[in-house]
Amino acid sequence: MNLSKYSFGIGDRFGLQGKSQLKALIKAKQEGIDITPVWNKSFREHSIVHSRPSDTRKEADDAVKSLDWNGNYFVDADHINLSNVDQFIESSDFFTLDVAEYIGKPASQEDISSFMDKNKKYVGNLSIPGIKQPFYISNDILQKISLKYLFSITEASKIYNHIAERKGTQNFIAEVSMDEVDQPQTPVELFFILSAVSMYSIPAQTIAPKFTGRFNKGVDYVGNLDQFAKEFEEDLHVIDFAIKEFGLPENLKLSVHSGSDKFSIYPVMGNLIEKHNKGIHIKTAGTTWLEELIGLSLSGNEALQLAKSIYRKGFERAYELCAPYSTVIDIDQTKLPDPSEVDFWNGEKLANSLRHIPGHPDYNPHLRQLLHVSYKIAAEYGQEYLDQLKKNSEIVGKQITENIYKRHILRLFT
Repeated sequence: MNLSKYSFGIGDRFGLQGKSQLKALIKAKQEGIDITPVWNKSFREHSIVHSRPSDTRKEADDAVKSLDWNGNYFVDADHINLSNVDQFIESSDFFTLDVAEYIGKPASQEDISSFMDKNKKYVGNLSIPGIKQPFYISNDILQKISLKYLFSITEASKIYNHIAERKGTQNFIAEVSMDEVDQPQTPVELFFILSAVSMYSIPAQTIAPKFTGRFNKGVDYVGNLDQFAKEFEEDLHVIDFAIKEFGLPENLKLSVHSGSDKFSIYPVMGNLIEKHNKGIHIKTAGTTWLEELIGLSLSGNEALQLAKSIYRKGFERAYELCAPYSTVIDIDQTKLPDPSEVDFWNGEKLANSLRHIPGHPDYNPHLRQLLHVSYKIAAEYGQEYLDQLKKNSEIVGKQITENIYKRHILRLFT
């Protein structure tokens, strides 16, 4: 299986928006932008909403059949590890091997020695085509990189081999993910990480590093755009060089996690992948749930009251809900409106406060981030929440299609 040049992760917390998501990619295809859909959902998300990986497969298959999509599509077992991968084996054909929790743990001395021997030829000035200044590499730098990252790649290889034994090496796509950490990986570190990926024979088609700056859930990028552009472009050159040096898959490309709504970097990434004729994978999954809330708000009546109730409970349980996402949210509690105030808002006011349109006088990124991590509350409403989505499917679906197409795809490719 090969992933195409451009792909979007379009997962869905509650499994009802597959067609609305795919409609956005169909519109893009009509404009000459060919993007492969990848429905992704993590073990954590399945656990919270009490769904199963087979539900995600059914959602994807049903959407593809209903809309006569004739291109490739995939179902991603997102952020999995050895403890939970087995339940995804049958229904998934894309596996995000999440090794962030293993970064910093020391590998065996034997593995370190093999890594040092494999890469000793790069000691000195390492010149990577496309990057003006060479990087100075010492034995000490190599040693530090091996101590920081090598164990995580050995764990990725264990997960990959476990999947391959059950599915066969040709029947799934592998991504290596190390984005949910505090410190970004430098281009030099990425080069030697890819060396280790090759060393353990992981045919990764995408790599998801941690970039400089904040990639908070559902809101814009926070950081120095010039620094991001420099780093992103150097990463493109590093991948190009690593493919040739290490025999990695020709279509290996960068994956941007928490990529939804990073509007300020979309033109930067779009310009650079066009400049260098490179592909990209962007995960936009989480904002589908927020667009559901926007649609319910605009629907009024019971749907609006349900959206307000979810916010109230999210406000009251903020610490619990935010804790698992502490590295990817940044909420100022003092800027959250009190639920008693929100109770008096009309649907348009709540929708405008939640919808990500920077510069709109009602937009509140703190409210948006809190609701982003509050899908657990909607899950607790169970059938009541699902019934409202179905009852108001037209207006909800419109928000989802427009969000992916207008705010994401067009920003990246135009």
